[in-house]
Amino acid sequence: MNQECKRWLILLTGWGFVLLGIVGLVLPILQGILFLLIGLVILSSEYVWAHHVLEKLQKRFPKLAVHLHKASEKARSRVNRTPTNS
Repeated sequence: MNQECKRWLILLTGWGFVLLGIVGLVLPILQGILFLLIGLVILSSEYVWAHHVLEKLQKRFPKLAVHLHKASEKARSRVNRTPTNS
């Protein structure tokens, strides 16, 4: 998978989680906050604004920061494991 395709896959996945999070804020079935956080963690590798939002959330909610750090490390390790052919 080339870098451009990998980048688009990351962006689509991140924005998909953000959209699910927005829908989840309205529907009681979905966990809106959780999906928004997952989307922000994924998008933070591509967008500076998403990284800044996560930093602000980590300062405001220190307990959440520990979980976000573990989740982002796990996500980065999975993204880096995907083979590239370029």
